[in-house]
Amino acid sequence: MVHVVVHNAVSLDGRIEGFPADVGTFYELAATWNADVHLVGSETLLADEANPPADDPDELSPFERRDDSCPLLVVPDSRGRIRNWRGLLETPFWSRGVALVSHSTPDEYRVYLEQVGVETIEAGDDRVDLAAALATLESAYDAQTVLVDSGGTLSGVLLRAGLVDEVSVLAHPRLVGGESARTFCRGPDPGPTMADEGIELRRRAVELLDDGLVWLRYDTV
Repeated sequence: MVHVVVHNAVSLDGRIEGFPADVGTFYELAATWNADVHLVGSETLLADEANPPADDPDELSPFERRDDSCPLLVVPDSRGRIRNWRGLLETPFWSRGVALVSHSTPDEYRVYLEQVGVETIEAGDDRVDLAAALATLESAYDAQTVLVDSGGTLSGVLLRAGLVDEVSVLAHPRLVGGESARTFCRGPDPGPTMADEGIELRRRAVELLDDGLVWLRYDTV
């Protein structure tokens, strides 16, 4: 089975924004797993102002596959919102791109993906079936390790579905507060039909780093 790791930088109160994250250390630690796949949420890509602009529809051409030693960039996007695939893949971080789509994904978006050379995995009817998509990544792309670099929505869905094997948190010596739900694991509040004990974890390792950072690693139970 593919090994799925959720890796995130957080404040001490679990927030993923509103503080200066140590990005260098975060990505240095991310290299620990030598992941075959970087699974990035569409909301995360849309929110990152540093990402390239939308691809010019008059200048679309297939992206040339790069060195396979780089990981795949995989994005669940059943609604077809990511329109800068070409620009994303021109950065030096990934070898090629794979969009996770559903049966309801617009045909014109599928055409765009084909034009820019992004492969697709269709899984699910209305939304992406992440369990099925992960199975296809393993069988069709020989993926062994998936690193989830995303906001709380995708991480929360994966965790609640029991699809995560390991949780890695780079805790920063900051408190953010606020009333937003921008935490690294988002989802519905526990209700009558939901277990109220949360997701059980088993500590794997704790490492004290420079500048008050603490790297916490847990296995899911």
